[in-house]
Amino acid sequence: MNDNHISRGFTPKRQEQTPKERVPPGQYVTVDFPILSAGPTPQIEVAHWKLILQLGGSLVRTWNWAEFEALPQTTIKTDIHCVTKWSKLDTVWQGVTLDDLLHSAGLSEPADPYMMVHCYGGYTTNVPVVDLVAGKGMIATRHDGLPIAPAHGGPARLLVPHLYFWKSAKWVRRLRFMPSDERGFWESRGYHNYGDPWKEQRYDGD
Repeated sequence: MNDNHISRGFTPKRQEQTPKERVPPGQYVTVDFPILSAGPTPQIEVAHWKLILQLGGSLVRTWNWAEFEALPQTTIKTDIHCVTKWSKLDTVWQGVTLDDLLHSAGLSEPADPYMMVHCYGGYTTNVPVVDLVAGKGMIATRHDGLPIAPAHGGPARLLVPHLYFWKSAKWVRRLRFMPSDERGFWESRGYHNYGDPWKEQRYDGD
């Protein structure tokens, strides 16, 4: 259901020479963009897509595609790192930062310290809000100037590039503030609850 489970038959292409300071321990660089999945790829029409923001069980705001596209757009270039040990450098994404999203919802500051990200297809992942604001997280809708393909999480996915890429949940549909932390899909199945690639936090106990 997300970018952390490798599909059978995938063979990575490696690029051995890279600046060491940009590649976390245990990672190798690929020029490809591996398509990794633990389930079928949802096919979501933008006409039917919605993004919901919740505080506990209460609705804060809902955006349809046109409303979301009208929000301030940000473009970033960043490296991404998958828990399956590949890294891809200088990826370019466009979308709406969490800061701009919360501002659009009338929130001057985060309502709670944790967020659960819910996705089409049933996937969830938990992220501390501090790792989503101050320019650290975005809901991305374009990669390399093109709409994100469904296999890579389109029409919209979370992007949190400083954490392992399973935290950058595909097919995002709902963001839920939480007063205390809860584990998401992979976190409840033995993956690390936080996922810092520079500390190799792949699994519980790392």
